[in-house]
Formats: sequence, structure tokens, C-alpha cells
Amino acid sequence: MRWTLGALGFLVCLKLTVVSMAALAAENADQDLATGESLLKNKQYAEARALLEASIVKNSSNVQAHFSLAEACRGLKAWTCAEEHYETALHLDAKSRTAGTRELRLRKMEVWRSLEEVTAWRLLEEAKSLIADGQPHPDRIKQAEEALDGANELGLNQEQQAVYQQLEAKLPGRRSSTLLDNLKPADAPMALVPAGEFTMGSTMSPDEQPVHRVYLDAFYMDKYHVTVGQYAKYLEATDKGAPPEWNIMNQPQHQKRPVVNVSWFDAATYCKWAGKRLPTEAEWEKAARGTDGRLYPWGNEAPTRLHANFGKKQWANHMALVPVGMFEMGKSPYGIYDMAGNAWEWVNDWYDHDYYKKSPAKNPQGPAKGKSKVVRGGNWLYIQEFLRSSFRFNAEPSSRQFGYGFRCAKTS
Repeated sequence: MRWTLGALGFLVCLKLTVVSMAALAAENADQDLATGESLLKNKQYAEARALLEASIVKNSSNVQAHFSLAEACRGLKAWTCAEEHYETALHLDAKSRTAGTRELRLRKMEVWRSLEEVTAWRLLEEAKSLIADGQPHPDRIKQAEEALDGANELGLNQEQQAVYQQLEAKLPGRRSSTLLDNLKPADAPMALVPAGEFTMGSTMSPDEQPVHRVYLDAFYMDKYHVTVGQYAKYLEATDKGAPPEWNIMNQPQHQKRPVVNVSWFDAATYCKWAGKRLPTEAEWEKAARGTDGRLYPWGNEAPTRLHANFGKKQWANHMALVPVGMFEMGKSPYGIYDMAGNAWEWVNDWYDHDYYKKSPAKNPQGPAKGKSKVVRGGNWLYIQEFLRSSFRFNAEPSSRQFGYGFRCAKTS
């Protein structure tokens, strides 16, 4: 009995010691964070970085510490460090929102802008180092071109644009991204989705039932949403009317972001002009989830800010959307980007709540008529449920909303 009481007392003391040590470490981490942020305000970036790194060692889940460290690294032009900690801050912020904790909330729009800027700088620095030699190896030239294209797709500020042009001038014979932007819409990158069966629907919503097998012929799907830049060329070529808020969207920093505020009719007309068509609802779902019945384009893992653009509350003059093709971890099995989040996608089908109960097993085309059209994929808003690959939504075909965009398909 004495031994039992003694052992129990020892365990209690041990637990209290561990708790005390954890509290002390958290207090020290907070002190390092506060001092580091003070140094950061005074632009003492190196000293701030050291203290903020020490704070993160003691408490690796502090959102504000990662954000402040990213800011310090940005001040030091340590782009990889800044990129890493902006991404980590966004990821932890998303987790804290899901868990309902009282962590300090980030201003995500500003963080996304900063992340895009430092990522562009990192890519420009990579390109610069790859072509530093007088006559770089062809493989290094190819890597430099890919880095330059990646930076340009993010949208460059004036300083970055000057660096980009200097580096591009050192690559004679390069087919620049400016030339790529001038490709005909029919030449925009597409992915082949092979013929065969896949599992369509789910048990998670009545209009997604029953789960059923569908056979589709082979088809091609655009790898990216139709962008503002592509839509601008279409408007110039056709003299069609511009969508609402076009003057806000059609700015240099938005050219690689998806075009939105387009109706189903706008989308269908664009695809026809490009020599393509809108995908059917079945084609869209197969392109998004493949043949293994996964929940999301990337698998069954819950969405994070590394998979998709979502979780925002305001359009913010088009800054709620991000440039297409940013989420490597969010690609579908066929290498198609942004099929969850960023912008809803119009598909060709009319919407019918009970259509799956009577749809054909081969190449379904949707109901013959209806009042609303299907949209798929979710958008930049904060509702995670919309991101499931089987989730069905609908809107009147004349509707133009800040979250509605599209991509095109083509028969193989």
C-alpha cells in the first residue's frame, strides 16, 4: 500500500513537472515571439529571424510566429524560408479555424499576396542561378525557362518584371511565356481522360445517389480554368459584351487568375469559339476523381491550403482567386489543376435532383431540359463541403457570380 501511494505520488509529481516545463517553454516561446516581432518592426531582420526561429522550436504550432518569421525572411530576401513559413502559417490557420481554437487569425488575402510574391522571387532567383554560367547545359536552360514561366504565371510586380526581362534576354531562342499567351485557345494545355468506367455519385447527399458505374468515351479536358487573359483575347476577337466588373478583373495582376462573373451562356459560347465545348457533368466528375472513387481530386485527405484555394469570405476585387495551376498537391489523377476550389465550373448538363436514378450507364448527357445548370468543384468561399468531387450544385444559366468560372472539354 505504501509502495502504491509512493509510486502514485511520484507519477503526480512527474506529471506536474512535465506540465510546468511545458508552460515554461510556452512562456519562453511567447517572450521570443514578442521580442522578435519588436525587432521585425525596427527592420532588424537577421536578429528577428533568430529569435522567431527559437520561438518556433519551443512552440511549432504558433501561427503568428510562422507568419512573422516569413516576414523576417522576406526582409532578408531569403525567399525559400519566407515561402515555407507563409505556407505553414496558412496551413496552421486553417487547422485552427476547423478546430475552433482561439488562435490569432491571419488576414489571408494579404498572406496569399505575400506568398505569391516571394514564390515569384524564389523562381526568378532559381532561373538566375541556373544560367549564371556563360554557356549553361541545355538541361539547366530548360529548368531556367520553367522557373521563369512559373514566376510569370504568378503575376510580377514592376521590379520583378524588370528582372524577368533581363533573365529572358539571356536565353536566346526561348519561346517566352508572352508568346505562349498568344497561342490560340484551341492550343491551351489539355489532359486526356481515357475511355472506361468510373464510380459516379456518393452516399453523402440525396442528389448524389445512387452511387453508380458510368462508362465514358475518351475525351480531353482543359488542364486549367479559362483565365482572365484568355477571356480578354476572346472579347477582343469577337466584340462580345464583357462580364460585370470586367475593369476590375482585367488588370495585369489578374491575367492568370480564372475569369468569373460569366454565365453558362458566356462559357458555352467561349468554348465553341475555341473549337471545344463544355464538359458533361459525368466527364467533369471523372476528370476530377478518376476511377477509384476518391473524395477529392488528390485523394481522401481533408482539404488544406496546400490542396486548393478556399476558405475566403470576400471577392476582394478578384484577389480571392489565385493564379491557375498553383496547387501541385491538389491535381486530379489526370494532372488537371484546380478542380476543387478557386472557381465553380459550369458544365453542360441541366440539373435534376433525381437524375442519377434514371441516367444511362454510357455517356450520360443530362436531362433534356430544366431550369438550372450544374456547376461543380466549389470555389474560393469558406465552405469545405463544396470541394468534394461528387458534390452537385446548380444555378440559373443566366446567372453571373463572383465565384462562377469554367473550363472546356473536347471529344477525343
